[in-house]
Amino acid sequence: MTAGTQTTATRFSASTAKTPPKLKGGLPVIGHTMAFVKDTIGLLQRTHDECGPVGRFKLFGKDMILFVGPEAQEALFRLPDEVLSPNAAYKMMVPVFGEGVAYGAEPARMAEQMHMLYPALRNNRMRTYTEIVARETSGIIESWGDEGEIEASAFFGMLTNFTSSSCLLGKEFRNEMSEEFARVYYDLERGIVAWGYIHPYLPIPAFRRRDRARARLGEMVSEIVEKRKQSGYRGEDFLQTLMDAEYSDGRKLSDHEITGMLVAAMFAGHHTSSVTTAWTLIELLRHPRFLGEVREEIHRRYADGEDYTYESLRDLETTENAVKEALRIHPPLFILLRAALQDCEILGYRVKKGNWVAVSPMVAHRDDQVFRDALRFDPDRYGPGREEDKRPFAYISFGGGRHKCMGNAFAILQIKTIMAVLLNRYDFDLVGDAIETDFQGLVLGPKPPIRIRYRRRASAAV
Repeated sequence: MTAGTQTTATRFSASTAKTPPKLKGGLPVIGHTMAFVKDTIGLLQRTHDECGPVGRFKLFGKDMILFVGPEAQEALFRLPDEVLSPNAAYKMMVPVFGEGVAYGAEPARMAEQMHMLYPALRNNRMRTYTEIVARETSGIIESWGDEGEIEASAFFGMLTNFTSSSCLLGKEFRNEMSEEFARVYYDLERGIVAWGYIHPYLPIPAFRRRDRARARLGEMVSEIVEKRKQSGYRGEDFLQTLMDAEYSDGRKLSDHEITGMLVAAMFAGHHTSSVTTAWTLIELLRHPRFLGEVREEIHRRYADGEDYTYESLRDLETTENAVKEALRIHPPLFILLRAALQDCEILGYRVKKGNWVAVSPMVAHRDDQVFRDALRFDPDRYGPGREEDKRPFAYISFGGGRHKCMGNAFAILQIKTIMAVLLNRYDFDLVGDAIETDFQGLVLGPKPPIRIRYRRRASAAV
């Protein structure tokens, strides 16, 4: 914790703490609930515009306090879980991951579960994942021919479903059950809607489909686990990591826990990669100068037909900056929540037990005082002399503090690999109308249809 944070994130002091300014409007009892469900991003931005770095609004009788800016975000992220709890805030994810898994587990048990994933994120595994992603991408575009057209949302959703399932779930899901898994996973992810923040078990069709999908996925994972045990096969994937893992008391994970952990890993790996790969290509096509720089870097690195390896991908700094900039402008998760389990004080403002607190990557990344000309796509902002992402807790596409997404390196590596394979073999152009953001789901992707025309590069091998 920095010295500055020690004075801004403290236990509650009734004599000095201020009440966070309140957003105008709202209805009796339900407050700003309907505005939150209809236009969450708009409500968050309006709260910041009207109230400043700290503002509050009401959802079904509870105060939601929004903190914006590096200092406010650091103060919030630094507070321990016993004061601000992500588990209590993300109960909407319990039906998706399962009781006793991640946000549905006690904090100490959740910490053990997260620690179990580290072996799957080490360099030797990352090398394997790079090869898998490159192979999957090359295999899918083999049938493209010299020119054609794709719908980007569907294409990148399918591609990252294959790559993530291969890396995380293993070859059994990818080779034997990919079609059914895609259907089940789709129902599961579409069960995450704004109503879940209010009550995750409402009798609505999306939640009923979600629950059926979670039950079926549990059956599928159990079948795969049993087959592996019977055959003695060991995979280089997250599934094997979880099958080998043990709690501190020596107990192995149950099939239910393995399923929940795999779903959590897939949500982190597939969601982020799918929408960010699409956004990265879209933004590059919108900005020819940066597209040319990325394309030149990729062509130069693979001019001699070198394989797409972990080492070679690490050299693509210009490409990585483009991915990071797409993540900044289009953060997959637009809100990160905590629930106050104790009274506390942040930046001199009172946070009461029972309040919800939030940061919004979407709102934070639009601040011109933190990111110069913030609405402009500018990968150069991460280069020498600027490095705008280095200011602590300014760039929060992957969250921050002890709960920062541990899969961020995997996500960026996966996206860079896909971009390298595609741009080394094909040129692309956007077709059609302006592209908007799809605000219907928890993860913000481009709103389909997004038509992109491809044409094989003259020097690319068939």
